[in-house]
Amino acid sequence: MLRAWKQSVKNMPVMSGLRRRPHLKRPLWIIILVTFVIMFLITAYVFPLSSSTACYIFSSGDCSVYHQPPFRSRELSDEEIMSQVVIREILNAPPTQSKNSKIAFLYLTPGTLPFEPLWDKFFHGHESRFSVYVHASREKPVHISDHFIGRDIRSDSVAWGKISMVDAERRLLAHALLDPDNQQFVLLSDSCVPLHNFDYVYNYLMHTNVSFLDCFVDLGPHGTGRYSEHMMPEIEKAAFRKGSQWFSLKRQHAIIVMADTLYYTNFRLYCKPHFEGRNCYADEHYLPTFFNMIDPSGIANRSVTYVDWSEGKWHPRSFRAQDITFEFLKNLASTDYIIHYTSDPKRRMLVGPCLWNNVKGPCYLFARKFYPETLNRLMINFSNYTAT
Repeated sequence: MLRAWKQSVKNMPVMSGLRRRPHLKRPLWIIILVTFVIMFLITAYVFPLSSSTACYIFSSGDCSVYHQPPFRSRELSDEEIMSQVVIREILNAPPTQSKNSKIAFLYLTPGTLPFEPLWDKFFHGHESRFSVYVHASREKPVHISDHFIGRDIRSDSVAWGKISMVDAERRLLAHALLDPDNQQFVLLSDSCVPLHNFDYVYNYLMHTNVSFLDCFVDLGPHGTGRYSEHMMPEIEKAAFRKGSQWFSLKRQHAIIVMADTLYYTNFRLYCKPHFEGRNCYADEHYLPTFFNMIDPSGIANRSVTYVDWSEGKWHPRSFRAQDITFEFLKNLASTDYIIHYTSDPKRRMLVGPCLWNNVKGPCYLFARKFYPETLNRLMINFSNYTAT
């Protein structure tokens, strides 16, 4: 299965190189090409335009249209030094070896999961390669699948836009980290559905060394406009990022989230609704900002969960039963570019390719937000749209 999956990635189209000019003699052609490459490398290194191709070649970080100045040097506080020591030790430690690597599926839900039958179909036959953890913030869920029975963790109430959302994410990660076989940690909501079969998802996550965490620069009021100067000096404005909360973290990154108290406390105190006349939502900014600061090359700057923000409202578009067709689902599963919408007056669209191990390919493994009424059509189409 892995060989076939890798072959499908190899078959994806790639950009062709520069065409040879046949009328030039070989020595002159070589000199011109080498000179051009050297000039390009020097220019890209000295003047790295974030909107250019050079950014995608030389940087694994944020390649948005906005370029941020480098952080100014300063003396670190004792708390920052201790935090950096812990983070660097975790990042430099060899990954935990497991003979039975698993994906931990973390469900953040108010109560019963409406798509449990679909997930049951997704998990069937792969019981040794995944774990399930359910955080129900309002009422005890009623489970109908053996894959979910007995998988509820101790939960607490969650308020939209408040730090309790991050607390729930950390609680799920803590429970999942108790199992040393869990190597990837995927956060999902009650409205999420799978876009590919289990083998595809497993290979996609297990054979890459980055975390899929959404992270981009939004200089508008719903991005950098939410930043508070109280976050100084630990978090400078230039480091502030935004992104979807629906992540897939590798084990080292999940441990770092557990170890962090300094930056988490900063967001708990100064990123909340109605603080200083701003509505800052910690679940949209804490992890993107945190990983942008501590390990920017270790994240893909995108999520593997599709969300449609094209309507420009407070909440993303939700899908009804009439939306669910084979063509619609297949398009979601094959999308190979990511769009970020900024909140500045021009409402810019930041568009970029989705790379998997430096090869352009499908962006999304999951999607949201789906109404419960879509379940029947999703079940009917599942085997077809998830076929690879």
